[in-house]
Amino acid sequence: MQRRQMMVTAVCAALTVLGTAGAAHAQANYPNKPIRLIVPFAPGGTTDIVARVVADPLAQVLGQPVIVDNKAGGGGVVGTSEMVRAAPDGYILAIATVSSVAANPAINPQVPYNPTTDFTPVVNIAATPNVLAVNPQFPAKDYKAFEAELKAHPDKYSHASSGVGGIQHLQMELYKSLAGVKAVHVGYRGAGPALNDVVGNQVPMIFDNLPSALPFIQAGKLRAIAVAAPKELAVLPGVPTFAEVGLEPVNRMAFYGILAPKGTPAAVVEKLNAGVLKVLQDPAVRKRIEDTGSIVVGNTPAEFTAQIKAEFTTYQKVVKDANLKLEQ
Repeated sequence: MQRRQMMVTAVCAALTVLGTAGAAHAQANYPNKPIRLIVPFAPGGTTDIVARVVADPLAQVLGQPVIVDNKAGGGGVVGTSEMVRAAPDGYILAIATVSSVAANPAINPQVPYNPTTDFTPVVNIAATPNVLAVNPQFPAKDYKAFEAELKAHPDKYSHASSGVGGIQHLQMELYKSLAGVKAVHVGYRGAGPALNDVVGNQVPMIFDNLPSALPFIQAGKLRAIAVAAPKELAVLPGVPTFAEVGLEPVNRMAFYGILAPKGTPAAVVEKLNAGVLKVLQDPAVRKRIEDTGSIVVGNTPAEFTAQIKAEFTTYQKVVKDANLKLEQ
């Protein structure tokens, strides 16, 4: 009996060693089949553009196809949730945005993942400035006059967004709370309709991603008031950053990074991170990203993890302080 137990123990130990060796071998050979990169938004937006700019050259670096798969819905939650449920082997990834990993989870208790514990951040690819813009008929031509107008007329004006809980909504709420102004939120089913109604003066203002707002600003159909960016932008001469007007916490950019499921082996994460960083060294790739109005980032998994946590914490506080509810 004792001999049989010893044999069973020995066999179990051997299987454990073989299993460990097999896992190590799989990680060492990663990737050996196509990688699926989920974009949790519809085609054509900045998130989709950044993903496709990186996917093909990353495939060349890794030696396997990187297939972009758009899974829109729920402000990025549908596609992100699919990645969270996937096997942690590095073959199903997702693009992370502030809306999907910070703003929406902060306001929506039904989001089926915790952005600080339920996935593995790989790398932040790029960040995009956000701009506070108004219709040209708005009675203010610069930031100082804009703030004065809102303070003089609480809740007289409204601001459009892509919907409740998105970055456009919560960043404006953050601005209002810190600036001590009031305006009425009008949520739309997407950034496009919201932007169109501000251009058409149905709603006087919007906090939007720069790539989508910039053509209207340059055409004189919108007026930029302030920008969330590290420094004044050449494409918006004379428009101050929020830091320059004394509102540093509002100076938050949108980001586009890559996430893997929770438990993805460190060796796989490191290989993906190194691959993306190599891709981002290509001047042609950098130019294509910068042409969207974005800024190339490229950082470590630990740094991206810290960024996600900081954004989530910030917007949790915005939701609590403003007592925001999903139905608003």
